[in-house]
Amino acid sequence: MILQALYEYYGRKPELPALGFEEKEIPFLIVVDEQGRFVQLEDTREGEGKKKVPKRFFVPQAVKRTAGIAANVLWDNSSYVLGMDAKGKPERLKEQTRAFEQAIRDLGLEDDAGVSAVLAFLDSKEEKAKALEAASSWPEILEKGANLAFRLQSRSELVCQHEMVRTALTRRLTEANADPTVCLVSGEEDAPERLHPPIKGVWGGQPTGANIVSFNLDAFNSWGKSQGDNAPVGKRAAFAYTTALNHLLAKDSKQRLQVGDASTVFWAAQANPLEDLLADLFSEPPKDDPDRNTRAVESLYKAPHTGASVFDDDGTQFYVLGLAPNAARIAVRYWHVATVRELARHIKQHFRDLEIIHAPSEKPYLSLFRLLVCTATQGKSENIPPNLAGEFMKSILAGIPYPHSLLQAAIRRIRADREITYPRAALVKACLNRQTRYSNPDNVKELTVALDDTQTNIGYRLGRLFAVLEKIQEEANPGINATIRDRYYGAASSTPVAVFQTLMRLKNHHLAKLENRGRAVNLERLIGEIVDGIDAFPPILSLADQGHFTIGYYHQRQALFTKTDRS
Repeated sequence: MILQALYEYYGRKPELPALGFEEKEIPFLIVVDEQGRFVQLEDTREGEGKKKVPKRFFVPQAVKRTAGIAANVLWDNSSYVLGMDAKGKPERLKEQTRAFEQAIRDLGLEDDAGVSAVLAFLDSKEEKAKALEAASSWPEILEKGANLAFRLQSRSELVCQHEMVRTALTRRLTEANADPTVCLVSGEEDAPERLHPPIKGVWGGQPTGANIVSFNLDAFNSWGKSQGDNAPVGKRAAFAYTTALNHLLAKDSKQRLQVGDASTVFWAAQANPLEDLLADLFSEPPKDDPDRNTRAVESLYKAPHTGASVFDDDGTQFYVLGLAPNAARIAVRYWHVATVRELARHIKQHFRDLEIIHAPSEKPYLSLFRLLVCTATQGKSENIPPNLAGEFMKSILAGIPYPHSLLQAAIRRIRADREITYPRAALVKACLNRQTRYSNPDNVKELTVALDDTQTNIGYRLGRLFAVLEKIQEEANPGINATIRDRYYGAASSTPVAVFQTLMRLKNHHLAKLENRGRAVNLERLIGEIVDGIDAFPPILSLADQGHFTIGYYHQRQALFTKTDRS
């Protein structure tokens, strides 16, 4: 299903490379005339200083290299094209240049003006020497192993893009010496691809790429089939799905986002606005456009001009694929298929579940990164558990409860740091509400956005009580450096009976210190209202009740400070 969806995506993207080609950064072009005489070394890079970005071109698909010598057709690095590098191995360089020239001759296209000009250039030591003397960029080219390609002075396209070259490469691929079989992806007869092209751009993966489909153990040969023959995918389909996936994973792709260690790509069966929107919904907005996430969520609910949602009746199939590196291969972290309508509904529910009162200066919508990093040790992204991000994403897309480990991680960090931030409170509330809705759909008492005086959950009540006790202490001791939260929060939220009797006695002492007796009476009355719903302090709170404690505390603190600000 994954390969079929990618194969179909390639079919609707005419701008992707044709069979046998791929997109590569080529920073320098060797320009020659039709006699093979050197004209200039053309720098395709744009930008200034170290931020120069090479132009990308469609070139013949790169060969797979290990320790041996294998040349690309009409483009490669300087060691293959000119026999020059920074390593200083003359014998190997000679073999590389011979391999590069032979790869061109194997095309059998000496009649093409561009091919014959390139061969003439390669045969001439004088012209190659002119090229090396002509530009100051060669030290940089040699050091970085930059790619080089050829262009005729009289034409704008690269020599490797000439019509005769494209036709020859396509014919070579389709006339491979292999018995045709039915392709598992397209259902058409085609020669099976023995080694699938590599997938590049997966975060943390090998720079040279890795495979999503591969067979290289002896056990796979037990039925007389080796490599790709075990699951025959035709050459056209293998090229199509890998080209499509590499396009989606490209650095400048708008259809990818990073979810923990999973590089996530997404696309629709037909062109759809959600393809351009999904990354902005979940990604951390850039510093130069901090409201991008907010605009994306708002457009999910309604179109800017009509005010109606563009996704409510959209039955287009939508695909989300999460990939993570696994040695020399790529592992599928998650694969989700749904209609645009279903996916939009689940994403909107995700943001509704996260809604909680917060300071006006804080963002109304939180990115996945912001939610995950608030559960990580020291707030560092590298401390996010690898599987947690993927499980979180899957639950959002499917509209099911968030993973239990997410609530555990949030509660653990709150207890360790003794700090309930807006992202942590939003995450805890969302975890609890989704679990309640899923397990008890007919009798749901969900946590609200702001303080709920009618909420009877024991954890919520105790959290509210703890917030009021802390507020009394702060008003009795202005400028205090540490409050009861710093010393007692962990015990109060997990084993209330162990500390609340002590805290209630401390409360009396703090109330007596308040100079404003009216304020003391109001706070005492508020405590009475909260305690009225508590029969006894429980010996232990479950994880869910600890979450309710968190939200009760957070809600009550927000309410207390809001009232103070108004007064």
